[in-house]
Amino acid sequence: MIKVKNIRGFRKSTFIQWVKVRVFIYFLPELIKGKMGFKRFIEFLKRLLYFLSKVEHNKFVKIGKNTRLDLYIPSFPLKAFFASCEKVKEFKEKLPCTVALISVTSACKFNCKYCYQKNDIGKDVDINKLVEVVKKLQNMGVAFFNIEGGDPFLKYERLKKVCQAIDKRSEIWVNSTGYGITLERLKELKKYNVTAIMFSLHTPYSEKLNDFMGDESAWETMVHAIELCHKADIAVAFNSCISKEGFYNGDFEKIMEKAKEFGGSIIQIIKPKPSGGALKEGVKRFSEEDILYVKNIVNKYNLDKKYREYPSISAQVIEEDKTQFGCTAGGTDRIYINAKGDVQPCEFLNMSFGNIEDEPFEKTYKKMRDCFLEPGECWLCEKYSKEILKLYEKHNLKSLPLPPEISQEIYKNWDRGSKTKFYKNLGGKA
Repeated sequence: MIKVKNIRGFRKSTFIQWVKVRVFIYFLPELIKGKMGFKRFIEFLKRLLYFLSKVEHNKFVKIGKNTRLDLYIPSFPLKAFFASCEKVKEFKEKLPCTVALISVTSACKFNCKYCYQKNDIGKDVDINKLVEVVKKLQNMGVAFFNIEGGDPFLKYERLKKVCQAIDKRSEIWVNSTGYGITLERLKELKKYNVTAIMFSLHTPYSEKLNDFMGDESAWETMVHAIELCHKADIAVAFNSCISKEGFYNGDFEKIMEKAKEFGGSIIQIIKPKPSGGALKEGVKRFSEEDILYVKNIVNKYNLDKKYREYPSISAQVIEEDKTQFGCTAGGTDRIYINAKGDVQPCEFLNMSFGNIEDEPFEKTYKKMRDCFLEPGECWLCEKYSKEILKLYEKHNLKSLPLPPEISQEIYKNWDRGSKTKFYKNLGGKA
Protein backbone atom coordinates (compact mmCIF):
# COMPACT_ATOMS: atom_id res chain seq x y z
CA MET A 1 0.00 0.00 0.00
CA ILE A 2 1.42 3.35 -1.04
CA LYS A 3 2.21 5.57 1.93
CA VAL A 4 0.02 8.67 2.28
CA LYS A 5 0.92 11.40 4.75
CA ASN A 6 -0.50 14.90 5.15
CA ILE A 7 1.84 17.88 5.43
CA ARG A 8 0.78 20.66 7.76
CA GLY A 9 2.06 23.19 10.30
CA PHE A 10 5.79 23.93 10.38
CA ARG A 11 6.57 21.10 7.94
CA LYS A 12 4.19 22.66 5.45
CA SER A 13 5.82 26.10 5.74
CA THR A 14 9.26 24.54 5.26
CA PHE A 15 8.02 22.49 2.32
CA ILE A 16 6.64 25.59 0.57
CA GLN A 17 10.06 27.25 0.81
CA TRP A 18 11.67 24.11 -0.61
CA VAL A 19 9.27 24.15 -3.57
CA LYS A 20 10.19 27.76 -4.28
CA VAL A 21 13.91 26.93 -4.18
CA ARG A 22 13.47 23.94 -6.50
CA VAL A 23 11.42 25.99 -8.96
CA PHE A 24 14.11 28.71 -8.99
CA ILE A 25 16.86 26.14 -9.61
CA TYR A 26 14.84 24.36 -12.29
CA PHE A 27 14.22 27.48 -14.37
CA LEU A 28 17.52 29.27 -13.67
CA PRO A 29 19.24 27.74 -16.76
CA GLU A 30 16.76 29.64 -18.96
CA LEU A 31 18.16 32.89 -17.56
CA ILE A 32 21.77 31.73 -17.80
CA LYS A 33 21.37 30.54 -21.40
CA GLY A 34 19.63 33.76 -22.43
CA LYS A 35 16.28 32.13 -23.19
CA MET A 36 14.69 34.57 -20.78
CA GLY A 37 15.89 38.07 -19.94
CA PHE A 38 16.55 39.06 -16.31
CA LYS A 39 13.49 41.31 -16.05
CA ARG A 40 11.21 38.69 -17.61
CA PHE A 41 12.71 35.98 -15.36
CA ILE A 42 11.87 38.04 -12.27
CA GLU A 43 8.35 38.70 -13.56
CA PHE A 44 7.91 34.98 -14.19
CA LEU A 45 9.04 34.10 -10.65
CA LYS A 46 6.68 36.71 -9.18
CA ARG A 47 3.80 35.22 -11.15
CA LEU A 48 4.69 31.74 -10.02
CA LEU A 49 4.97 32.77 -6.37
CA TYR A 50 1.58 34.47 -6.62
CA PHE A 51 0.09 31.32 -8.09
CA LEU A 52 1.58 29.16 -5.31
CA SER A 53 0.20 31.57 -2.71
CA LYS A 54 -3.33 30.75 -3.92
CA VAL A 55 -2.97 27.09 -2.93
CA GLU A 56 -1.17 27.51 0.39
CA HIS A 57 -4.48 27.12 2.23
CA ASN A 58 -4.73 23.50 1.04
CA LYS A 59 -3.78 20.47 3.07
CA PHE A 60 -0.73 19.17 1.19
CA VAL A 61 -0.50 15.42 0.92
CA LYS A 62 2.58 13.31 0.32
CA ILE A 63 1.73 10.26 -1.78
CA GLY A 64 4.70 7.93 -1.89
CA LYS A 65 7.70 10.09 -2.78
CA ASN A 66 5.69 12.92 -4.34
CA THR A 67 3.55 15.69 -2.86
CA ARG A 68 0.24 17.09 -4.04
CA LEU A 69 -0.36 20.80 -3.43
CA ASP A 70 -3.74 20.85 -5.16
CA LEU A 71 -5.99 18.38 -6.97
CA TYR A 72 -5.28 19.85 -10.39
CA ILE A 73 -1.58 20.59 -9.93
CA PRO A 74 0.67 17.63 -10.80
CA SER A 75 2.62 16.14 -7.91
CA PHE A 76 5.90 17.76 -6.87
CA PRO A 77 8.67 17.14 -7.94
CA LEU A 78 7.47 15.21 -11.01
CA LYS A 79 8.41 16.58 -14.42
CA ALA A 80 4.71 17.28 -14.89
CA PHE A 81 4.77 19.70 -11.94
CA PHE A 82 7.39 21.87 -13.61
CA ALA A 83 5.53 21.55 -16.92
CA SER A 84 2.48 23.07 -15.20
CA CYS A 85 4.67 25.96 -14.00
CA GLU A 86 5.38 26.79 -17.65
CA LYS A 87 1.84 28.22 -17.82
CA VAL A 88 2.83 31.54 -16.31
CA LYS A 89 5.83 31.97 -18.65
CA GLU A 90 3.45 33.17 -21.36
CA PHE A 91 3.16 36.96 -21.44
CA LYS A 92 2.09 37.80 -25.00
CA GLU A 93 -0.74 35.34 -25.65
CA LYS A 94 -3.50 33.79 -23.55
CA LEU A 95 -2.04 31.52 -20.88
CA PRO A 96 -2.07 27.84 -21.89
CA CYS A 97 -4.55 25.38 -20.42
CA THR A 98 -2.92 22.83 -18.10
CA VAL A 99 -5.82 20.46 -17.24
CA ALA A 100 -7.81 18.17 -19.56
CA LEU A 101 -10.64 15.80 -18.69
CA ILE A 102 -10.90 13.12 -21.37
CA SER A 103 -13.71 10.57 -21.68
CA VAL A 104 -12.53 7.47 -23.54
CA THR A 105 -15.92 5.73 -23.62
CA SER A 106 -19.57 6.19 -22.70
CA ALA A 107 -19.81 2.51 -21.73
CA CYS A 108 -20.83 2.02 -18.10
CA LYS A 109 -22.34 -0.86 -16.14
CA PHE A 110 -24.14 1.53 -13.81
CA ASN A 111 -26.96 4.04 -14.21
CA CYS A 112 -26.35 7.03 -11.94
CA LYS A 113 -29.42 9.23 -11.64
CA TYR A 114 -27.73 12.59 -12.10
CA CYS A 115 -24.75 11.68 -14.27
CA TYR A 116 -23.63 14.75 -16.23
CA GLN A 117 -23.20 12.46 -19.26
CA LYS A 118 -26.71 11.04 -18.89
CA ASN A 119 -27.81 12.33 -22.29
CA ASP A 120 -24.48 12.12 -24.12
CA ILE A 121 -25.83 9.50 -26.48
CA GLY A 122 -23.69 8.40 -29.42
CA LYS A 123 -20.85 6.27 -30.69
CA ASP A 124 -17.42 6.45 -29.07
CA VAL A 125 -15.05 8.57 -31.11
CA ASP A 126 -12.31 6.92 -33.20
CA ILE A 127 -9.64 6.18 -30.61
CA ASN A 128 -6.82 7.14 -32.99
CA LYS A 129 -8.39 10.57 -33.43
CA LEU A 130 -8.61 10.96 -29.68
CA VAL A 131 -4.99 9.89 -29.19
CA GLU A 132 -3.90 12.44 -31.78
CA VAL A 133 -5.75 15.21 -29.92
CA VAL A 134 -4.35 14.13 -26.55
CA LYS A 135 -0.82 14.43 -27.94
CA LYS A 136 -1.63 17.91 -29.26
CA LEU A 137 -3.03 18.97 -25.89
CA GLN A 138 0.14 17.85 -24.14
CA ASN A 139 2.24 19.83 -26.60
CA MET A 140 -0.02 22.83 -25.96
CA GLY A 141 0.75 22.73 -22.24
CA VAL A 142 -1.64 20.29 -20.56
CA ALA A 143 0.25 18.82 -17.58
CA PHE A 144 -2.58 16.93 -15.89
CA PHE A 145 -4.93 14.49 -17.64
CA ASN A 146 -7.99 13.15 -15.83
CA ILE A 147 -9.22 10.15 -17.85
CA GLU A 148 -12.77 8.90 -17.40
CA GLY A 149 -15.76 7.25 -19.08
CA GLY A 150 -18.50 6.00 -18.63
CA ASP A 151 -16.06 3.67 -17.04
CA PRO A 152 -12.70 3.57 -18.84
CA PHE A 153 -11.88 0.07 -17.56
CA LEU A 154 -14.84 -1.30 -19.54
CA LYS A 155 -12.91 -0.32 -22.67
CA TYR A 156 -9.48 -0.97 -21.26
CA GLU A 157 -7.61 -1.02 -24.58
CA ARG A 158 -8.92 2.48 -25.35
CA LEU A 159 -7.84 3.66 -21.91
CA LYS A 160 -4.41 2.12 -22.29
CA LYS A 161 -3.89 3.60 -25.73
CA VAL A 162 -4.60 7.12 -24.47
CA CYS A 163 -2.32 6.68 -21.44
CA GLN A 164 0.49 5.34 -23.63
CA ALA A 165 0.32 8.50 -25.74
CA ILE A 166 1.07 10.75 -22.74
CA ASP A 167 4.71 11.14 -21.73
CA LYS A 168 6.15 12.28 -18.40
CA ARG A 169 5.44 15.95 -19.06
CA SER A 170 1.96 15.13 -17.75
CA GLU A 171 0.51 13.17 -14.85
CA ILE A 172 -2.56 10.96 -15.25
CA TRP A 173 -5.41 10.15 -12.90
CA VAL A 174 -8.24 7.83 -13.90
CA ASN A 175 -11.88 8.10 -12.76
CA SER A 176 -13.65 4.76 -12.30
CA THR A 177 -16.53 2.98 -10.58
CA GLY A 178 -14.09 0.13 -9.99
CA TYR A 179 -15.77 -2.17 -12.50
CA GLY A 180 -13.20 -3.88 -14.72
CA ILE A 181 -10.23 -3.03 -12.52
CA THR A 182 -7.73 -5.84 -12.04
CA LEU A 183 -4.36 -5.93 -10.33
CA GLU A 184 -2.64 -6.67 -13.65
CA ARG A 185 -4.24 -3.66 -15.33
CA LEU A 186 -3.29 -1.33 -12.48
CA LYS A 187 0.33 -2.48 -12.58
CA GLU A 188 0.39 -1.92 -16.32
CA LEU A 189 -1.08 1.59 -16.05
CA LYS A 190 1.58 2.56 -13.49
CA LYS A 191 4.09 2.37 -16.34
CA TYR A 192 2.20 5.13 -18.17
CA ASN A 193 2.26 7.87 -15.49
CA VAL A 194 -1.07 6.84 -13.92
CA THR A 195 -0.61 7.72 -10.25
CA ALA A 196 -4.14 7.58 -8.82
CA ILE A 197 -7.61 6.14 -9.35
CA MET A 198 -10.55 8.34 -8.33
CA PHE A 199 -13.82 6.75 -7.16
CA SER A 200 -17.25 8.27 -6.59
CA LEU A 201 -18.28 8.41 -2.94
CA HIS A 202 -21.47 10.45 -2.95
CA THR A 203 -22.87 8.88 0.21
CA PRO A 204 -21.40 7.00 3.19
CA TYR A 205 -24.13 4.34 3.00
CA SER A 206 -23.71 1.26 0.80
CA GLU A 207 -27.45 0.84 0.14
CA LYS A 208 -27.87 4.47 -0.90
CA LEU A 209 -24.85 4.35 -3.21
CA ASN A 210 -26.20 1.18 -4.84
CA ASP A 211 -29.56 2.87 -5.31
CA PHE A 212 -27.98 6.03 -6.70
CA MET A 213 -25.87 4.06 -9.18
CA GLY A 214 -28.71 1.69 -10.08
CA ASP A 215 -26.89 -1.53 -9.22
CA GLU A 216 -26.77 -3.64 -6.06
CA SER A 217 -23.07 -4.39 -6.57
CA ALA A 218 -21.83 -0.79 -6.88
CA TRP A 219 -20.48 -0.45 -3.33
CA GLU A 220 -18.90 -3.90 -3.28
CA THR A 221 -17.29 -3.24 -6.68
CA MET A 222 -15.78 0.02 -5.45
CA VAL A 223 -14.43 -1.49 -2.21
CA HIS A 224 -12.79 -4.38 -4.07
CA ALA A 225 -11.18 -2.00 -6.56
CA ILE A 226 -9.85 0.18 -3.74
CA GLU A 227 -8.19 -2.88 -2.21
CA LEU A 228 -6.56 -3.67 -5.58
CA CYS A 229 -5.26 -0.10 -5.86
CA HIS A 230 -3.58 -0.44 -2.48
CA LYS A 231 -2.01 -3.74 -3.56
CA ALA A 232 -0.72 -2.10 -6.73
CA ASP A 233 0.67 0.92 -4.83
CA ILE A 234 -1.57 3.31 -6.74
CA ALA A 235 -3.11 6.18 -4.78
CA VAL A 236 -6.84 6.22 -4.06
CA ALA A 237 -8.84 9.44 -4.38
CA PHE A 238 -12.54 10.26 -4.28
CA ASN A 239 -15.03 12.69 -5.71
CA SER A 240 -18.20 13.39 -3.80
CA CYS A 241 -21.25 15.32 -4.99
CA ILE A 242 -23.01 16.23 -1.75
CA SER A 243 -26.47 17.75 -1.52
CA LYS A 244 -27.08 20.85 0.53
CA GLU A 245 -28.75 18.73 3.21
CA GLY A 246 -25.71 16.47 3.33
CA PHE A 247 -23.59 19.24 4.81
CA TYR A 248 -26.05 19.76 7.66
CA ASN A 249 -27.26 16.25 8.53
CA GLY A 250 -23.88 14.63 9.21
CA ASP A 251 -23.40 12.93 5.81
CA PHE A 252 -20.35 15.07 5.02
CA GLU A 253 -18.60 13.98 8.21
CA LYS A 254 -19.49 10.33 7.59
CA ILE A 255 -18.20 10.54 4.02
CA MET A 256 -14.92 11.90 5.37
CA GLU A 257 -14.76 9.00 7.83
CA LYS A 258 -15.24 6.53 4.97
CA ALA A 259 -12.66 8.26 2.78
CA LYS A 260 -10.18 8.02 5.65
CA GLU A 261 -11.10 4.38 6.32
CA PHE A 262 -10.54 3.56 2.63
CA GLY A 263 -7.07 5.12 2.69
CA GLY A 264 -7.99 8.05 0.43
CA SER A 265 -5.39 10.72 -0.30
CA ILE A 266 -7.64 13.47 -1.67
CA ILE A 267 -11.39 13.93 -1.86
CA GLN A 268 -12.94 16.38 -4.29
CA ILE A 269 -16.17 17.94 -3.03
CA ILE A 270 -18.43 18.86 -5.93
CA LYS A 271 -21.42 21.13 -5.56
CA PRO A 272 -24.45 19.51 -7.33
CA LYS A 273 -24.71 20.81 -10.89
CA PRO A 274 -27.85 21.28 -13.05
CA SER A 275 -26.40 19.36 -15.98
CA GLY A 276 -26.87 15.99 -17.69
CA GLY A 277 -29.32 13.89 -15.70
CA ALA A 278 -30.12 16.87 -13.46
CA LEU A 279 -30.56 19.39 -16.28
CA LYS A 280 -34.34 19.14 -16.37
CA GLU A 281 -35.03 18.64 -12.68
CA GLY A 282 -32.37 21.11 -11.56
CA VAL A 283 -30.66 21.11 -8.18
CA LYS A 284 -31.38 22.78 -4.86
CA ARG A 285 -29.80 26.20 -4.70
CA PHE A 286 -27.03 26.91 -2.21
CA SER A 287 -27.45 30.33 -0.59
CA GLU A 288 -24.45 32.54 0.18
CA GLU A 289 -24.79 31.37 3.78
CA ASP A 290 -24.73 27.71 2.65
CA ILE A 291 -21.61 28.26 0.57
CA LEU A 292 -19.90 30.03 3.47
CA TYR A 293 -20.81 27.12 5.75
CA VAL A 294 -19.30 24.61 3.27
CA LYS A 295 -16.12 26.69 2.99
CA ASN A 296 -15.77 26.82 6.76
CA ILE A 297 -16.26 23.09 7.28
CA VAL A 298 -13.81 22.26 4.47
CA ASN A 299 -11.18 24.61 5.90
CA LYS A 300 -11.70 23.05 9.32
CA TYR A 301 -10.90 19.58 7.96
CA ASN A 302 -7.95 20.87 5.95
CA LEU A 303 -6.36 23.12 8.56
CA ASP A 304 -7.41 22.01 12.04
CA LYS A 305 -4.92 19.72 13.79
CA LYS A 306 -7.83 17.56 14.98
CA TYR A 307 -8.42 16.41 11.36
CA ARG A 308 -4.79 15.96 10.31
CA GLU A 309 -5.29 12.27 9.48
CA TYR A 310 -8.22 12.85 7.13
CA PRO A 311 -7.80 13.11 3.34
CA SER A 312 -7.05 16.51 1.85
CA ILE A 313 -10.19 18.19 0.51
CA SER A 314 -10.41 20.00 -2.81
CA ALA A 315 -13.72 21.88 -2.87
CA GLN A 316 -15.05 23.50 -6.03
CA VAL A 317 -16.83 26.23 -4.05
CA ILE A 318 -13.40 27.34 -2.83
CA GLU A 319 -11.27 26.69 -5.93
CA GLU A 320 -13.78 28.39 -8.26
CA ASP A 321 -14.60 31.26 -5.92
CA LYS A 322 -14.03 34.71 -7.35
CA THR A 323 -11.34 35.27 -4.71
CA GLN A 324 -9.47 32.23 -6.04
CA PHE A 325 -9.38 31.13 -9.70
CA GLY A 326 -13.01 31.58 -10.67
CA CYS A 327 -14.46 29.52 -13.52
CA THR A 328 -11.51 28.14 -15.51
CA ALA A 329 -13.59 26.40 -18.17
CA GLY A 330 -13.13 26.83 -21.91
CA GLY A 331 -9.41 26.22 -21.99
CA THR A 332 -8.56 28.88 -19.41
CA ASP A 333 -7.24 26.04 -17.30
CA ARG A 334 -9.70 23.27 -18.06
CA ILE A 335 -11.09 21.51 -21.12
CA TYR A 336 -13.38 18.51 -21.56
CA ILE A 337 -13.69 16.12 -24.49
CA ASN A 338 -16.57 13.69 -24.20
CA ALA A 339 -16.68 10.11 -25.49
CA LYS A 340 -18.25 11.19 -28.79
CA GLY A 341 -15.45 13.68 -29.45
CA ASP A 342 -17.29 16.88 -28.55
CA VAL A 343 -15.01 19.67 -27.35
CA GLN A 344 -16.70 21.26 -24.33
CA PRO A 345 -15.67 24.05 -21.94
CA CYS A 346 -16.11 21.65 -19.01
CA GLU A 347 -18.01 18.47 -18.20
CA PHE A 348 -20.87 20.32 -16.50
CA LEU A 349 -21.58 22.78 -19.30
CA ASN A 350 -23.66 20.82 -21.83
CA MET A 351 -22.59 22.69 -24.97
CA SER A 352 -20.11 21.93 -27.74
CA PHE A 353 -17.75 24.05 -29.79
CA GLY A 354 -17.15 21.28 -32.32
CA ASN A 355 -16.25 17.64 -32.71
CA ILE A 356 -12.76 16.28 -33.31
CA GLU A 357 -14.06 14.06 -36.11
CA ASP A 358 -15.74 16.92 -37.97
CA GLU A 359 -13.05 19.59 -38.06
CA PRO A 360 -9.39 20.08 -37.08
CA PHE A 361 -9.02 20.17 -33.31
CA GLU A 362 -6.86 23.29 -33.43
CA LYS A 363 -9.69 25.22 -35.11
CA THR A 364 -12.27 24.11 -32.54
CA TYR A 365 -9.91 24.72 -29.64
CA LYS A 366 -9.06 28.25 -30.81
CA LYS A 367 -12.75 29.06 -31.30
CA MET A 368 -13.49 28.01 -27.74
CA ARG A 369 -10.45 29.71 -26.22
CA ASP A 370 -11.32 32.95 -28.04
CA CYS A 371 -14.82 32.76 -26.55
CA PHE A 372 -13.23 32.36 -23.10
CA LEU A 373 -10.53 34.93 -23.78
CA GLU A 374 -10.71 36.34 -20.27
CA PRO A 375 -11.56 34.21 -17.21
CA GLY A 376 -14.85 35.17 -15.56
CA GLU A 377 -16.27 34.87 -12.06
CA CYS A 378 -19.60 33.40 -13.18
CA TRP A 379 -20.41 29.68 -12.77
CA LEU A 380 -21.82 29.24 -16.27
CA CYS A 381 -23.07 25.68 -15.74
CA GLU A 382 -25.52 27.06 -13.17
CA LYS A 383 -26.39 30.40 -14.72
CA TYR A 384 -27.20 29.05 -18.20
CA SER A 385 -28.60 25.58 -17.47
CA LYS A 386 -32.20 26.71 -18.05
CA GLU A 387 -31.29 28.25 -21.42
CA ILE A 388 -29.51 25.04 -22.41
CA LEU A 389 -32.57 22.98 -21.44
CA LYS A 390 -34.85 25.36 -23.33
CA LEU A 391 -32.83 24.96 -26.55
CA TYR A 392 -32.57 21.20 -26.01
CA GLU A 393 -36.36 20.92 -25.89
CA LYS A 394 -37.05 23.58 -28.54
CA HIS A 395 -34.98 21.73 -31.15
CA ASN A 396 -36.29 18.34 -30.02
CA LEU A 397 -32.74 17.07 -29.51
CA LYS A 398 -32.11 13.46 -28.55
CA SER A 399 -28.68 13.92 -27.01
CA LEU A 400 -26.36 16.41 -25.34
CA PRO A 401 -24.25 18.49 -25.48
CA LEU A 402 -25.97 21.11 -27.63
CA PRO A 403 -24.41 21.00 -31.12
CA PRO A 404 -22.05 23.87 -32.04
CA GLU A 405 -24.54 25.84 -34.14
CA ILE A 406 -27.10 25.83 -31.30
CA SER A 407 -24.49 26.38 -28.59
CA GLN A 408 -23.74 29.73 -30.24
CA GLU A 409 -27.17 30.92 -29.17
CA ILE A 410 -25.95 30.56 -25.59
CA TYR A 411 -22.48 32.04 -25.76
CA LYS A 412 -22.85 34.79 -28.38
CA ASN A 413 -24.32 37.24 -25.85
CA TRP A 414 -23.73 35.67 -22.45
CA ASP A 415 -22.48 37.48 -19.37
CA ARG A 416 -19.53 35.71 -17.74
CA GLY A 417 -19.10 38.27 -15.01
CA SER A 418 -16.02 40.28 -14.14
CA LYS A 419 -12.52 39.10 -14.87
CA THR A 420 -11.25 36.96 -12.01
CA LYS A 421 -9.11 38.88 -9.52
CA PHE A 422 -6.37 36.24 -9.72
CA TYR A 423 -5.90 36.81 -13.45
CA LYS A 424 -6.12 40.58 -13.07
CA ASN A 425 -3.29 40.50 -10.55
CA LEU A 426 -1.31 38.05 -12.64
CA GLY A 427 -0.95 40.64 -15.39
CA GLY A 428 -0.70 40.08 -19.14
CA LYS A 429 -3.25 38.06 -21.07
CA ALA A 430 -5.05 35.34 -19.14
